[in-house]
Amino acid sequence: MTSLFSYLLTFLAILFWMFRAIVTVLYQLDREFFATPINTTYEIALLFATLPCLILVVKRNIVGAAAYFGLYATYFGTALYEYITAGSFTFDIANGANMIFTVIGVVLPMLTFLDILVNKNRNLGSGTKKADWFYKNEDYDRKFDERADRNQYRL
Repeated sequence: MTSLFSYLLTFLAILFWMFRAIVTVLYQLDREFFATPINTTYEIALLFATLPCLILVVKRNIVGAAAYFGLYATYFGTALYEYITAGSFTFDIANGANMIFTVIGVVLPMLTFLDILVNKNRNLGSGTKKADWFYKNEDYDRKFDERADRNQYRL
């Protein structure tokens, strides 16, 4: 990850995962909270499936980002579609918070997937072309070895 935007997206994805874990735990404990899970059993499975996806996102793997986007798009995308097509909105705290977090649940993985897809520096490397040239250039090593063999000084 070379850009600040990539770091922030990954950090926000981890924070969103922790928030959804707290929402699910509080819902299971029958505690009042301003957000509720859409489907509790699917959300618990989603929380466990997200962990390997986030590890792959940190490693800048496109497969992990695609799985992360696919999982969240199926879970939060269907809920967002139901919110939009429901017609009658009652804007109270619970519905408003759930709708906002549903939008975040769709947009954040999409941005993460697009960031990894577009980012040309997806592979972890040294970061500079000069260092890559120096360490990956075998011709330079051969010339250096030939010069070292010829310059033998006697005391």
